[in-house]
Parts: sequence; C-alpha cells; structure tokens
Amino acid sequence: MTTVDALPVYTVAPFVAMLLAIAVCPLWMPHWWESNRNKMVVSAALGLPILALYSVRRPGALLSMAEEYVSFIVLLGGLYVIAGGILLRGDLAATPLTNTAFLGLGSLLASLVGTTGASMLLIRPLLQTNRERTHVRHTVIFFIFLVSNIGGMLTPLGDPPLFLGYLQGVPFTWTLRLWAHWGIQVAVLLALYFVWDARQYTREPLAALRRDRTQLEPLRVRGALNAIWLGLVVLAVAFLGEPWREVVIVALAAISLWRTPGAVRRANGFTAYPIVEVAVLFFGIFLTMMPALELLRVRGGELGVREPWQFFWASGILSSFLDNAPTYLTFLALGQGLGLAREVVGVPHAILAAISVGAVSMGANSYIGNAPNFMVKSIAEEQGVKMPSFFGYMAYSGGVLLPLFVIVTFVFF
Repeated sequence: MTTVDALPVYTVAPFVAMLLAIAVCPLWMPHWWESNRNKMVVSAALGLPILALYSVRRPGALLSMAEEYVSFIVLLGGLYVIAGGILLRGDLAATPLTNTAFLGLGSLLASLVGTTGASMLLIRPLLQTNRERTHVRHTVIFFIFLVSNIGGMLTPLGDPPLFLGYLQGVPFTWTLRLWAHWGIQVAVLLALYFVWDARQYTREPLAALRRDRTQLEPLRVRGALNAIWLGLVVLAVAFLGEPWREVVIVALAAISLWRTPGAVRRANGFTAYPIVEVAVLFFGIFLTMMPALELLRVRGGELGVREPWQFFWASGILSSFLDNAPTYLTFLALGQGLGLAREVVGVPHAILAAISVGAVSMGANSYIGNAPNFMVKSIAEEQGVKMPSFFGYMAYSGGVLLPLFVIVTFVFF
C-alpha cells in the first residue's frame, strides 16, 4: 500500500475543481446548474478518478469515507424530511419586537433542527407576517445571518460541518463550548436588527401599518407530532453509534412521511430536490477531498497557519464562497498535521473552536456560503421581496458581519 505522503499534489486538482464548480456554476450557468442530473455528472466526472485511485491504493480509507458520507446524508435527509412535516402559519403584527422574536427563535431552533430545517420552518410565516410592510429586505438578510448560519453552532445537528466533525470523533456535547461565541454574535445581531427594523418601521406608509394591524391571524402549527421525531433524532445522534443511529433516523423519517398529511408538506413547498442536490454534490465532495485531507495532515505545517485567529479567518473566508462542510474538514486536517496538543480529534480545543466558528459563522458572508442561503433568497423573491444581487448582499454582510467577526477575533481568538 502506498503511504500517504506518496500521494502526488496533483491529486488535489479534482477537489479544487469541485469547489470551483459549486462556487461558479450557480452564477455563470444558473439554469444548467439547476438540474440535479447535471450536478451528478460533475460529481461523477471529478470523483470517479479518485474512487479508482483509492480502490487500488487505499481501499480502507475509501470505505471509511463511504461510511461517513452515508451517515452525513442520512442525518441531513432525516432532519429535512421531519422538519418538512411541521407547518407554521399565521400573520402577527409585524412590529420590530415581533420580527426580532422570530429571529431569536430561529437562532435557537437552528441548533436543534439544523439551519436548513429552521430556515424552511420559519421563513414563510415571517414573510406572511411582514406581507403588509414595504421594507422587508433587511429582515430576510438578517434571517440568513442568524437562522441560516450563525444559529446552528451549538450542536452537531445545527450545521453540516459540525456533524462531519462529530463523525470524525468530536464529542456530541463539545459544541456546547461554543455557547459564548454563539451568544455574543446572536445578541449583537438581534440588537442591531431591532434598531434597524425600528427605524424602517417609522418609514412605513400609514396605510401599510393599518393593514398590518387589521389583517392578523394567530400562529397555528400543523404536524406538531414531528417535534417528537426530531427529539428522538437528537437522542439517536447523541447516544447511538453506527449503524443503529442511521437505522433509527431512517425509521423516524419514514414514520414522519407516513403520519404527516400530504397537505402539510405541500403547503411547506416540500420536495425531494434540496436533499437530492446535497446528496449528489457531496458524493463528489467526499471523494475528491480525500487526497487533500491526507496531504494536509502530512504537510499542513508548511502553510504557516498555526494560530487560532488564523484558522478562524482562513476557514471562514473559504466558507464564504465554498461549501463550509469540506472547508471545515480541510482545516481540521491542516490542524491535525501541525503536531500541536491533541486535546480533541488531534488538535487543541482553541484550534477546533476557531475552525468551527469560522466555518459556521462566515457561511453567512455570501449567498453560496451555506445551502439555506439561496433557498431563503428564492422563497423571499417568490413572495415579492426584492432581494439584493450577489454582490449587493455581500455589501450588507461586509458592513454588518465583518466588524462583528473582528470583535469575535479579539474576544476569543
């Protein structure tokens, strides 16, 4: 068997091409890229050479990666199916306090049902609540910041990179160490949002405010039984190992599909498309990143990234434009290759915290930093909200988030 350090550097090329495809194709070829079949073609074309290489040279590593891929997709699919069976409807008074409460609730739910699940559960009732208002764009942008990204920091269920860390051996409760990182970011953003929305509220036409006060509808929940299945998923991930963990999650998802009325899922706009998209893209990502991860473990010390603040910004900047899950694994492998204190999965706690917070938080910097970002944007535009362009959104994230990340750097890293 060929040793890890014998892998040539050019074997990283398919991984680089895969990440570039994910970043560039949605912008340059949006209609072509919409097809999951085309995504599968790209994943297969780039991943199969690595599959052939590892089948011959390192079949054990290939088998381990396959097991992680299955666990990853089963968890995401289970959360997506179960959360998609919960329908929250209503039209509250769209005051700054109400909107801030929505964002705060979403920031908590994101760590329990995942950023995708929380985003899909709350974005429609939030838009329904604000349908009479004329200034809504900023609310959706802060929703992406908080619910679709930063909120999912406290458990491995919250965001895909954290679950991949769990599969790598990070204890399930380790992410609770990030409560202060989560808390300061959520508190600052909620306070800033409240002030921003209060100012926008005073600019609303009087007719819009009158309609908002008269066209009220209390919040109603359908499919609430799915909350039990979500709780059982959390317990399965926390206390069961593979393959029983995956068996239980699949069974709970099947029960959710069986017991939830089809009308609830149709009202949620539930389709298989998003989870199929994740499955086909990560087929290519998991395969192509194998040489990159191994080379980083062996030669990572040559890159000069050693301090927590460097890991925070390096993992975060890449997570802004590439998928944050492979970015997390890439920098975890880099940290493991430095020969530092092996406090958790081969790295110091401070390094793992920096990678985790950077990957999760900075996924909010662009529409392509995390999967829910584009989904929320699309739903908002369907509801008539004029969302900013790709670079227009980055003007918001740069003005709001980058100063916050500087504060996080000085406080924690």
